Amino acid sequence: MIERKKELAELDGLLQRHRVIGMIGARQVGKSTLVEEYLKTVSVPFYTFDLENPADAARLAEPMLALKELQGIVVIDEVQRHPDLFPVLRVLADRKPNPARFLILGSASPELLKQSSETLAGRIFYHELGGFSLEEVGVENADKLWFRGGLPRSFLARSQRESFENRTGYVRTFLEKDLPQLGINVSAATMRRFWTMLAHYHGQIWNSSELARSFGVADTTVRNYLDQLTSALVVRQLSPWHENISKRQVKSPKVYIADSGIFHTLLNLPEPADLNAHPKCGASWEGFVIDQVIRHLGARPEECFFWATHAGAELDLLIVRGRKRYGFEIKRTTAPKTTSSMRHALEDLKLTQLDVLHAGDHTFQMTDKIRAVSIQRLLLDVEPF
Repeated sequence: MIERKKELAELDGLLQRHRVIGMIGARQVGKSTLVEEYLKTVSVPFYTFDLENPADAARLAEPMLALKELQGIVVIDEVQRHPDLFPVLRVLADRKPNPARFLILGSASPELLKQSSETLAGRIFYHELGGFSLEEVGVENADKLWFRGGLPRSFLARSQRESFENRTGYVRTFLEKDLPQLGINVSAATMRRFWTMLAHYHGQIWNSSELARSFGVADTTVRNYLDQLTSALVVRQLSPWHENISKRQVKSPKVYIADSGIFHTLLNLPEPADLNAHPKCGASWEGFVIDQVIRHLGARPEECFFWATHAGAELDLLIVRGRKRYGFEIKRTTAPKTTSSMRHALEDLKLTQLDVLHAGDHTFQMTDKIRAVSIQRLLLDVEPF
């Protein structure tokens, strides 16, 4: 059991400030477990409903009757199974005084949970929960977290074989069971082919035409598949940053498989030695480090970008917060060096700071505004802003 202190504190603060909290996250990231741990600490009454449980689903057959008298904290898990609950929650959330706070858990983005966005507008605050992070498992377990990914069952498995089998089962269940429940009507075989093909494009700039030709369908079809997997929170699209400078800039997103362990499973890499010999090893590490930086800094999706020009200059991660711009370049090396691309990014983007995250042991200054930061010291040397 790994205690998730930061997430527990975040959840407590959100429930103090908002009437309805939507905790979203991919399947098996630990949403239900986190809530169970949180409820052990509260002093108010609480009630839980798991809509995968037929008994709980039956209890909510008449949701207004079941919920209106409850006080304290009301938890509804797998809410995407019953979107008809959202109009009821809107009425209950508007009561004054309001005797209850509602915590709804779902395995999809707000865009996919359209009912909640429409009926609870202005009343719900969404919080995305990811798998385990470096802060939770410790930097000494960085390589294990990178290879196995952050899904708790995979990370905590007793062996590499058990971890790989767990992730293989996850992929199958997600495609055959979870996607249809989210209203995504694409066959499991088709979506598996696309998801696997997408893994080979991990860390690359999205090219609809190229992927469509490889897949044998229209550009709009592959774009729809990409958006569906993104909405199911198993794929990350990193938006491009572009502004009025003289250089032609890339305006298509980069795509990453959200969990590094699932990425390695899609590529059929059951052992770390298989990954280290694979041509996507560097891209895998890049996606993993980007995810850890974003989570450590608490950056929102609308603050996160990459930057690239058609002349070849690029920056792996750009975080824009207010008037400040922070750049991050990811290098799987123990001896990073400054490059012309870094200098162009620093100058063209007017960066406050550029950190080069590397696989070595030490953090050191490379130039006035460019610093090399060891992944082992990420939590200490890169301070949240």
